[in-house]
Order: sequence, then structure tokens, then C-alpha cells
Amino acid sequence: MKLCIFGGSFDPVHEGHVRVAAHAREYCGLDRVLFMPCSLSPLKEQAPAVTDDQRCRMIDLALRGLDWAVLDRTDLNLPPPSWSWRVAECVADRYPGAELFWLMGKDQWDSLEQWGRWEHLAGLVTFIVYHRGGEPAPREGVRAVFIEGDEPASSTRVRHDLRTGVCPVPHLNPEVESLIRREGLYGAARS
Repeated sequence: MKLCIFGGSFDPVHEGHVRVAAHAREYCGLDRVLFMPCSLSPLKEQAPAVTDDQRCRMIDLALRGLDWAVLDRTDLNLPPPSWSWRVAECVADRYPGAELFWLMGKDQWDSLEQWGRWEHLAGLVTFIVYHRGGEPAPREGVRAVFIEGDEPASSTRVRHDLRTGVCPVPHLNPEVESLIRREGLYGAARS
């Protein structure tokens, strides 16, 4: 089985996340993509704006009907901070014999040396690096696949649009947007 970990804050999950995962799935022949919200990244100063449960409910809605994409709470169940190598070890233990991949953006690839035990992680997974032009530099001895795309969606922009009353919000799954508005998340007016 070819299994891909797609970690992130997903704050909130948007259609761009799903499109990037689908592109990686097709390009690399992945059997399953695990959408894995992280608790608190050691490289980020700020925690997600909503609760873990709210992020998970939004991910469940965004992935509805996709048999290849699943919500995975592994990182949320581990004590913080989020260490990618621990996540990969847990997934490898749960799926013995699976070929593991790790989907990331070019910004994460560029900062990989700042990740805790990144060489150990590199021994456990093949990185799939999504980038917008200008192929990233390979690292000697690190397995990586580079896929190019031009995904315009961003969680930062989605949060801005929610706060400023844009409706509907571009690149946001309608069911996810409905949940956000019902609960008044991200400063959105309640509906």
C-alpha cells in the first residue's frame, strides 16, 4: 500500500488542500492520503484559531465522498509539540509494510533542516513536494518527488474572507463554510 501523510494546521481546511492531495495521489499512484491535523508545530508561534475537534469536523466534511482521503488524528493524540518523525513512526507501526510518503509544500521543504530529527524522518518516508514553478533543490540521500502546480487557495485568505463578510468564500467547501458560519468561527458572522 502507498500511503501518504498530509500534515498541517488545516485552519481551516479548504478545497486547495484537497486538490493538492488529489494531484499528489494521481501523480504518485497513492492508495490513501491521511489528512493529519497537527496539534502545535514547534516551528509555529501560534496555535490554530479553532479547537482540534472543530478542525477535525471540517476535515471530515471536506473529505466526504472521497474513498482515498481520510482524517487521521494520530498527531492530535500524541503529546505536543508535533514532531513529524513521531507521526511517521506511529503510521509505520499501524500499517506495517506500507510505503510511506509525506506531502508538503516547497516552504516546508526549504526549512526541512529545522525539523526535529529530519534525517530520521527522511529514512521513513518519500517526500512529495508541491511547488509553484522553479523546481526545488534536491537533497542528497533524501527520497523526494517534486510536483508542480498553481493552487491559489490559502487558509490565510479564507480566514480573511470569512472575517470581512465575503460569501460564499472562494475555495471553501460549502459544507465546511456552513459549519463555520453556524458556529461563528474565524470571526464569521453567525448564520
